Amino acid sequence: MSTSPDEARNLTLLSVVVPCLDEEQVIRETNRRLVSALGATPGLDFEIIYVDDGSQDSTLDILRELQQVDQRVRVVSLSRNFGQFAAYTAGMQHAVGDAVALIDADLQDPPELIPEMLELWRQGVDIVRGFRTRRSGESRVKIWCSRTFTRLFNNLSGVQLMNDVGEFGVMDRAVVDAFLDMPENQRYLRGMVSWLGFRQETFPFNRDARSAGQTKYSYKKLIKLAINAILSFSIAPLRIITWIGFLLSGLAFLGIVYCIVIRLFTDAWVSGWAMLSITVLTLGGLQLISLGIIGEYLGRIYNEAKRRPLYLVRERLGFSERDGE
Repeated sequence: MSTSPDEARNLTLLSVVVPCLDEEQVIRETNRRLVSALGATPGLDFEIIYVDDGSQDSTLDILRELQQVDQRVRVVSLSRNFGQFAAYTAGMQHAVGDAVALIDADLQDPPELIPEMLELWRQGVDIVRGFRTRRSGESRVKIWCSRTFTRLFNNLSGVQLMNDVGEFGVMDRAVVDAFLDMPENQRYLRGMVSWLGFRQETFPFNRDARSAGQTKYSYKKLIKLAINAILSFSIAPLRIITWIGFLLSGLAFLGIVYCIVIRLFTDAWVSGWAMLSITVLTLGGLQLISLGIIGEYLGRIYNEAKRRPLYLVRERLGFSERDGE
């Protein structure tokens, strides 16, 4: 779908994708606010696709109840926990709307802003991304780590991320189709959407604290996510290894020349087992680190070569009504 700057887009159907993992304390309120915000928008036809990502609590049971009450609610239940980005992808693959909104179930991103984001989409913006002007409930350490990662990612990869921008936003159908054409299993949604290009604009908002439940991202998971994002979008670590190798080779060559000069032109001899041990241990450590980085890339190639599906669906609810079956 393409529009000129003077031509407004027409919306036949909006699809809202909501990944869920152990959200029993908040999912009813999430649905109430989504239905209220979208239902209050004149002429807006919508569907809400909840993707249960292997919840261990009663989240799926609640989603089944919500679907029975409201036929605009769809439920995709995955066979196990495949991760947030896989859940988002599953929701987008089941969405058929002219525009697709992404929002987490924890209500940190206000559902009431989706109709306002849609106005930017109607004006021709392909990707409307929520920009967090305030991040309530998040520590300064976490915010600093997030911004530091963004700077590092931008310096190492050819993709430019924006600080304080997450998954919350609205995308055009053409963007969603392009995203779904990217087949990799190691997914970093923010980076992939930025890589796509298209016309992107930010929508500033104040992010709320979680209304209930606990965050699913510990610092350990955040570090793992950061490493995965960098390795998925950059080969800079491999280049760094190469330059370190050249540097160490140069230093070794200078050391050899120094030893030869000392041996041939002086009566002294190079001694010092302590220095030799430190040198050997340092080089051995660098070699192991280098092999580890290479192994990470090889592991990703191995995972992609297996061509396993990104997720498996255990149950679908509400799609027969939509498709008229």
